[in-house]
Amino acid sequence: MSSTKLPKTHRALVLTSTDEPLKVESLPTPQASPGSAIIRIHYAGVLSYMGDVYNGTRHYTFPTPFVTGTSAVGRVVTTGPDATLLQEGQLVIIDSLIRSRDEPSALFLSGLHDGGSIGSKKLMEGEWRNSTFAEYYKCPLENCHAVDEARLLGYPENGGLGYEIEDLIGVSRMLVPFGGLVDIDLRPGETVIVCPATGSFGGAAVQVALAMGARVIATGRNAEKLQKVASTNPRIEAVAITGDVQQDLFALQRFGPVDAFFDISPSAATQSTHFKSCILALRHGGRVSFMGGIHEDLLIPHYFIMRRNITLKGTWMYKREDIGALLKMVNVGVLKLGKEAGAEVVGKFGLDDWAQAFEVAKNNSAMGQSTMLAP
Repeated sequence: MSSTKLPKTHRALVLTSTDEPLKVESLPTPQASPGSAIIRIHYAGVLSYMGDVYNGTRHYTFPTPFVTGTSAVGRVVTTGPDATLLQEGQLVIIDSLIRSRDEPSALFLSGLHDGGSIGSKKLMEGEWRNSTFAEYYKCPLENCHAVDEARLLGYPENGGLGYEIEDLIGVSRMLVPFGGLVDIDLRPGETVIVCPATGSFGGAAVQVALAMGARVIATGRNAEKLQKVASTNPRIEAVAITGDVQQDLFALQRFGPVDAFFDISPSAATQSTHFKSCILALRHGGRVSFMGGIHEDLLIPHYFIMRRNITLKGTWMYKREDIGALLKMVNVGVLKLGKEAGAEVVGKFGLDDWAQAFEVAKNNSAMGQSTMLAP
């Protein structure tokens, strides 16, 4: 355990009720206990829909009051007595998906959603209630992932990749589609349809699939944005969805046999025709990864799925072991971050400017764009 002294209080962005604006408050600084570490937050990502979560437009469930937040990057200040690897001063990526240690199915998103189960609600209501929009954050040890700072932030002439600390926020965004792509066993040389491919997580799916060695058919409704995505790599093809299943199917089939279909559609896409056209484009034995925010039932081509031995796999987020695997890809340089990956930090804001940060994130959610708070 580090002997570093923490301040008695720290500043944090608190939600008391979805009927009231968030407030920056002075709270007692969290203290390390067994199984935890205290992290000084450098940057925490701001999701495009975060404002709708905290004002109640999206009916997410969580206990109140609590400190808001999501995945972040920071430095270890102190640890609990059982920490054997983490050291004071280490730079860490904070995974916001908190899991029960004795019930793997109980998991929740820190700062966003209590997970819906009895176990996950207990976790968020108790020990891990507060999140990362704060100067200091109490984090489960297993959610702190130390990075090779010399490799990631070092100068290229010294064997480093030359990233900035803020670039590491991109890891959390890429982890989500990586979980789905790993679950359907995407392999080098395969062709995968990604839909929609122009947003924050869909764009990340394109980048991750390329890093995994696949060819990508990027789909969506905005032909101009799709062409922009396709221009970033010769292994990306673009197909704009028209709403005509047969026409879209023909366009997808022009690129030969398709091995997999990755979908991360929002709830507004429930009635979209692309689900059918993309599934029909799959080869015999093809695989489908369903992620995203669809809450309603979908009409899918059952007979085709049965006769062609198509596998449908739903994935919420990712497995713990996926994090280490993705970080290896970043460390060796096959998965790029920052400007080299076409990423753009649209804005960095202090806690007091949270409302502006939420608005900027809402209006800038294209592939590679990110907004963050710097407590």
